[in-house]
This record gives sequence, C-alpha cells and structure tokens, in this order.
Amino acid sequence: MKSHYQILIIGGGTGGIMTAAQLLNKDKNLEIGIIEPAQTHYYQPAWTLVGAGTYDYKKTAKPMAEVMPKGVDWIKDYATGFDADKNTVTTKTNGNVTYDYLVVAPGLVMEPSMIEGLPEALEKGIACSNYTNPEHTWETIKNFKGGNALFTQPTTPIKCGGAPQKIAYLAADYFRKNGLKDKTNVIFATPGSVIFGVKPVKDTLMKVIDRYGIHFKPFYAPYKIDVEKKIAHFNHTAPEENRCIINEGNELGEKMLGDADIQIPFDILHIAPPQAAPKFVRESNLVNAAGWLDVDHHSLQHNKYKNIFGLGDVAALPTAKTGAAIRKQVPVVVENILLLKNHKDNLNKSYNGYSSCPLVTGYGKMVLAEFDYQNNFTPDPKLKQMLVFNSAKEHWRLWMLKKYMLPNLYWNKMLKGKNV
Repeated sequence: MKSHYQILIIGGGTGGIMTAAQLLNKDKNLEIGIIEPAQTHYYQPAWTLVGAGTYDYKKTAKPMAEVMPKGVDWIKDYATGFDADKNTVTTKTNGNVTYDYLVVAPGLVMEPSMIEGLPEALEKGIACSNYTNPEHTWETIKNFKGGNALFTQPTTPIKCGGAPQKIAYLAADYFRKNGLKDKTNVIFATPGSVIFGVKPVKDTLMKVIDRYGIHFKPFYAPYKIDVEKKIAHFNHTAPEENRCIINEGNELGEKMLGDADIQIPFDILHIAPPQAAPKFVRESNLVNAAGWLDVDHHSLQHNKYKNIFGLGDVAALPTAKTGAAIRKQVPVVVENILLLKNHKDNLNKSYNGYSSCPLVTGYGKMVLAEFDYQNNFTPDPKLKQMLVFNSAKEHWRLWMLKKYMLPNLYWNKMLKGKNV
C-alpha cells in the first residue's frame, strides 16, 4: 500500500464510491485511495421496505470489492484521526497516509446511549429499528397483536429524516389489512414542530395521518426508555404558546408529569437511534460546534482547510442526509478538486441543498419530497415521463420508482460514476 495519494477518500459508502468513480471517469490516471474497513456495502434506502416485509434484506448488500471502482486503492482500515496541517490521516493498522486532497465521507454512526435505556431496549429486542436491524422490525410488526405501536425519533440529525414516519405508515397499513386497526393505537412522536417541512408534502402527509387514525405528537423528544415497564419517556420541546394541555392519555395510557416527563406505554417501539459524526471526526479540529464536518454549504470545501472537502451524512449541511443529496453533492466536489488541482480557485458553488425523501405512505403508495435549503418543493421534471404530474401526492408509480427503479439506478449508475 502506498503512503501518499493525490486524492484520499475516507469512506466507502455512497459519497466515497461515487466521488472516486466520477473522478476516475474524468481522469483515469489519478492516484486515489479509499479508506474503508467494511467488507459489505449496503443500499440502505431499501431498509424501510425490508422492515415492512416487502423487500429482501439480502438484496440490499453487495461485497465492497464489487462496488470499489477499478483503479482505486482500497485501504481496508479504519481512519482514526487527522493532522490537517500536515495533510495526514492516521489509520488503525496502516500508519499515516498523506494526501494532496482529502474527501471526508465516512457517514455517521448510531449513538443509542444518548437515550437512557435505549441500548438495552435494542439489545433485548424490546425496541426495533430499521436503522440497525430492519429484519427484526418486520418480525415485530408481523407478530403484533394490538396495543400501542409507538414510532419516534431523536433530537439529533438523522439519516433520511422521513424514515421514522415511513415505517409508521407501512405498519398502520399492515395492521389495517390484518384486522388490527380497532385494537391498535399507532402513535408518531417527533421532536419536530411539523410532520414535514415542505408545505405541499406536509398537506398530503396530514391526510395520510388522518386516514390511518395515527396519533401525531409534535414537540415530543424521547430521552429515556424503561425496558422493564415498556414505557417511553419524552420531554415536551414546544415554546409556551404551542403547548397543548389536552391530555389524550386516557386512550393511550399517556401520562403528563409536567413538560420534563411525558410517559407513553408501548407494545411496539420503533425508534431511530440518536446519530452523530464518527468519533474520530467529532474529536478533530475539522468540525463545527455541533460536531459535524465544517464545510461551505455550496462548494462543500472545508471552511478552514482548502484542500479538504466533505459530503454526505458527516457534513454540517442544513438539509436532509440522503443518498439523493449525495447524488447532487458529488459532481460539485469532483469539479472543485479538479479545479484546484489545475490551480484554479474559482470554485463551483452550485450545491443548493437539494435532497429528496421518498415517503412511502402505505403498501403501493408513495410521495416524493424533493427540496432545497429553503424547503422549496423542487420536483424533478423527469417524473412527468413516468406520468407523475404532482409528486407531492400519493402515487403507485412512485412506489415502483422506490422499489425497483432506484435500487437499479444506485447499483448500476450512481456507484459507477454515471450521471443520473
């Protein structure tokens, strides 16, 4: 293994693989190394469908060797730290690797310990999560006989912000189809103020919530799971004027002991664990105050070190952390590295925060939320070719896009560096 690369990439996820593939498509002579310890690459967007029993988990995985672009050195190791002043990355077993340009794309990590009792709840199977074990989610939903089905998410940023509600809709649809609707309370509790920040999409989702009779609890931030009693504890995060004093607890068994402790008993708990940048990134001098990689929101160049770029889930960007966002970020990073390499500093600053969230609202139904930094709804004109004229409304063709077309595009186009 070499100890120096023109371009060093940390992370063999969507961002790292796409960046390497697009760089090599532009110049096959570039010396590129990717630091990635994992042997398997996962297509995680399908895990929502796995958790609802409508996608095979095995089909979401491929050997890392299969997706690694030809012409890249795969450094099978863990990055453990940076010395950005000396253009150096430290690794666990291979020593130091130096670079001319660095792309930081290691994704994020699950930090369940940020909610008291959650590690034990996940370990004992009391809680399920599509983020960690979607097959267990499906077992939990399939074996449910009635009671409180509680779906929630943390106060931290998470990958695919819509995922915690998608599984709530799919579960509600499954319970309805299997005669459990009248025996079940489906509850969606979120620290957020609205179901979704993009208005046309929000309007559709509120109708979906109404259709399923879901108990929607905004401003609910989970902070503790009582594994023995199967009770989730929440803080109320709303400003005073948004507080709702109505206690619906009679039906749900919900108890409000002031704003600091709201208790909801559960028979099923699906939770997105709290998430954070990997420890070696958090503990470096490359992050902002919140612990995410400090990059320019439009050029994706690091705000202090001009030969470092960051993208994907690790980046401190005020938009949703999705593969769709990475698809628009990678070309900007690739162009900017090549501009700097050719001694041009007039960088591409065109990334506008585009992200998209395929919101599955039931079996065979989906809404596609596409938006930018300002939460403007920005649907792709190509959807008209699929005869989808308003992707903020539920459509079966969007479900087909999610289940069949997007995985195919991911493996065969995106990871090969082709334009999509």
